[in-house]
Order: sequence, then structure tokens, then C-alpha cells
Amino acid sequence: MSEILERIEREAGVPGLAKLLAERLEPTDLQSLLLEVYRLRARQRSPSDLLADYATNRFVRPSAAPPKRLLEWEAVAVSQLPPEFELVALSPVCPLGTCSVVASVDQNKAVSTSRNTEVISDSTNVVALEAALRRRERLRGDPRSAEPVHLAASHRLLRAQRFEGPNLYAHFSLFALCSAGRDRGGMRFEVAALGFHVRFYLRALRAFLGPDVPLRVSASDFAPNPRNALLESELLPPIQEEFEGVQCAIDSERTEGRGYYPNLCFNVRATTPLGRVLTLVDGGSVDWTQKLLNNGKERLVTSGIGSERVCVEFPIGGAAP
Repeated sequence: MSEILERIEREAGVPGLAKLLAERLEPTDLQSLLLEVYRLRARQRSPSDLLADYATNRFVRPSAAPPKRLLEWEAVAVSQLPPEFELVALSPVCPLGTCSVVASVDQNKAVSTSRNTEVISDSTNVVALEAALRRRERLRGDPRSAEPVHLAASHRLLRAQRFEGPNLYAHFSLFALCSAGRDRGGMRFEVAALGFHVRFYLRALRAFLGPDVPLRVSASDFAPNPRNALLESELLPPIQEEFEGVQCAIDSERTEGRGYYPNLCFNVRATTPLGRVLTLVDGGSVDWTQKLLNNGKERLVTSGIGSERVCVEFPIGGAAP
């Protein structure tokens, strides 16, 4: 327990208060209690309090990214989606624990609400929930169904951890992809889905930024026995052949994402007009649908690109279609 919680419980005179609220109350009862607490607190606020809070609260300030540029990017990205992908519009909130239950993400990184939900902090997890529902329906009709689900979403995320440095935001837009299906053996589903995702991002970035921005695709395998030969033969050569000038390579030194991705993953980096090399895209194979559906044969690949980073770091480029 943190020192802050110890102090709160000591001052309230109720030892174990946090555990009591979390474990002894039914979710609906806790929701009723919190709703009344926030109703009472809201009654104490004045218009000047609202304005002061709006001026200083990092969660509520507008994005620094140019809105027109963001809209142009989203239009280009949607136009480049493969026909296999369905675009979905997500709710602003998702079930409590959406990220922390199936992925190695601390719950404190999400903004939990008084209604037993949380503000979306990573839309890839939410799209994965939607994909799991659709895969479940297919499996009910055929327990061995291999029919894949490919989804995409552009959504604004809110993250509670404090970011330091320029162009790091409490809230930002992410364009995310999700591909769910059944194990085909030999990592064939995963490699095919990774190829789908990488090609989309390269097409979208080329269409939006123009052909002269240097792009690099790196692939890694965090498995105990990395399948670099598979990546070098099945994933990277077709991409290299299709996208002239894009560098493709195995990154055996990558450590970021270890524990989050159990095996295959990739990123796409770009060089800005000022010469900075930035990671724009990150994605890989995860085991979330195996957990959600309690089915070891399920496979899932997710990925995302930070729209703010693309639009702020590359202020000029190709036009929207």
C-alpha cells in the first residue's frame, strides 16, 4: 500500500478502507457510492473553479496538433485500408481492466470512472475485445472456424501517467489495426497478419508524407528461440520488393515491448525533416484472444500509429485524397 493510501485510511479512521471498497462492495453498490460522492463534490464547485481547472488540467486541454492536419491524416489512412478491414467507431469508455487484465499494463495508467468503466487508454485492447466477440460468434457456428476478423479504429486515447518532454501528450489519437483468427501452424497466421499491417502503414505514410520520407521496418521475435529465418524469408522480402526505398531488417537487439509481445513484433520508423528518427508504428502478436475466449488456438495481431506524432513531426507532406 502506498503512503498516500495509508494516510487516507488513518485520517478516515477506517483501516483497510481501500480493500473494503474494492472487495466487499458489489460493483453496482460501489458505483452508487462514488456517484453520490462526485455529485456532492460537483455541488461545491463554482464557475471560477471550472475555468481554473480547464486552464491547468492536462487531461482536458485541447491537443496541440493542427486539427486540419489530423483530419487529413485520418482521411488518407482510411482510404488506404485493405478491403478485408472493417472500420469501427469505439465508445469513449471500455470495461474496467480492459488493458490491465489481459496485458502487462498497470491499471493506474488508465483513468477509471465512477461507473465501473475506464476511459480508453489503448484502443488496440478495445478493438481486440470487439474482435474476440466476433470470433466467438464464428466459433459457435463452427468450433474450428478459421475465418479471420480484421478491424480498424481511429480513436482519441487518455493516459493517466505523466509524460515529460515535447510532443508527449496526456491524450492523443491512435489509428489501430487488429487481426484475429485461428492458428494455422508455423506462425503462418501471425506472419500474414503482420504483413497486412505493415503494408497498410507504409501505404498510408507514403500517401500522406510523400515518397521521399525515409522509412524503416524492423521485425523482432521475443521467443526463446527467435524465428529470424522465418521473418527474413516470409515477411520482410515481399515488403522490401513492394516498397522501393523502404529499409527492412531484423532487430535482434530490441528490448522495448518484451513481456507485452510474447513473440513476433515490428515497428516502423521515419526520419523527420530535422533529421530525427522516430518510431511511428508499433505492433505484434499478442495472446489476448486466447485469454478472452479460453482457447489456445486463437491468434491475434494488433498495431497502432500515433496520429499526433505523424502530424506534428511532419507538418508538410502529401495531400488528402
